[in-house]
Amino acid sequence: MGVLNTLVTLGVIYMCKSLLGWNLYVSNALGYICGVVNSFLCNRQWVFHSHGNYGREALKFVCGFFVCYALQLWVVWMLTSAYGGYDFRVLGIVLSGYGIATLLGNVVYTLANFVYNRMVTFTAR
Repeated sequence: MGVLNTLVTLGVIYMCKSLLGWNLYVSNALGYICGVVNSFLCNRQWVFHSHGNYGREALKFVCGFFVCYALQLWVVWMLTSAYGGYDFRVLGIVLSGYGIATLLGNVVYTLANFVYNRMVTFTAR
């Protein structure tokens, strides 16, 4: 599920930023909004097999999303501020500083979000 959610999130970010030419932070926010809807449904059904109160879990999930998204956005902002103007060559592929910052921010988000959901959202209480 993590791979699917990552593809949805990054796909929307890159589509908005690269194909539509939208602001990089607007693109980032839209990518994560699409990803959070996909993530809640997949996590509830397949990852955590939850049968808890749907509304309560959705509220906890959204709160966790904002916490993890803020952490991710801070990582992207810091790395883009430091390296956004640079291009990096990795295995013959040129990646922008923003592209690398987005990938690293996504890793931070994914790990923090899984831990939060395991410990807070989908607990058997």
